Amino acid sequence: MLVTDCGIECTLGKFANDIKLLGAVNTPEGRDAIQRDLDRIERWACANLMKFKAKYKVLHMGCGNPEHKYRLGRKLVDSSPEKDFGVLVGEKQNMTQQCTLTAQQANRPLGCIPSSVASRAKEGILPLCSTLVRPNQESCVQLWSPQHRTDINMLELVQRKPQQ
Repeated sequence: MLVTDCGIECTLGKFANDIKLLGAVNTPEGRDAIQRDLDRIERWACANLMKFKAKYKVLHMGCGNPEHKYRLGRKLVDSSPEKDFGVLVGEKQNMTQQCTLTAQQANRPLGCIPSSVASRAKEGILPLCSTLVRPNQESCVQLWSPQHRTDINMLELVQRKPQQ
């Protein structure tokens, strides 16, 4: 039996080694539906002899979110620090902060490449940069799209570095 076969009411996102339970909490019924689904997921895990690692979090989004407390089994679920899939989602973040964070994350592997490879030939460096840098910049692009020229330039600068 799959986790989706156990009567989940809310939206369940399934990933390689992760699941996400999504629901609107603008009514008490919405809050209760999420808790019922968490209870179902916990029962499913127990029935299938699975345990959850302690990295599960609640991500409260939206203005005026009441930030209800949820539990998985007997444990209260902590709140997330406003980040999901590497995208900042808090009320106080803006696109420039997201672009800066993305550029910093993409620059880290770029700094390691020169000391890690013997050849400085473009034919070897460019594929390595594409493999290590592009995933950082392309993750969750459907959630964010820079509008300001300075943000776009900051991200493009990271992509041009290996070619310089």
